[in-house]
Formats: sequence, structure tokens, C-alpha cells
Amino acid sequence: MSLTMTIVMLIAGWLAVATAMLWGVLRISRRHHHHPVQHAPAEKSEKHRGRHVTAH
Repeated sequence: MSLTMTIVMLIAGWLAVATAMLWGVLRISRRHHHHPVQHAPAEKSEKHRGRHVTAH
């Protein structure tokens, strides 16, 4: 195998690995993407302020 062909195959292999890794990272990031949560207004009555639920 010539030197040129070796270099081309090395670069092609590197690009294949880089593409596979990028595809995997994008797939994971799409699966674990959290949509922005819109919070309700902060107005709470006195009754609910300071009481925490302890049952699971």
C-alpha cells in the first residue's frame, strides 16, 4: 500500500470515528434535553407557606 493511500485511509478512519462519536453525543443530548419550565406565579397563601410534605 502506498504512503498516499495509507494517509487517506487514516484520515477516513478518523473522520468515521469522529462522526460516530458526534452522532452518539447528539443522540444522548436529544434524549436528555430538558424543556424550560414555566414557573407559576409566586403568590402563595399563608396556609401553604412553610409546610413541607414528608410522605413519599
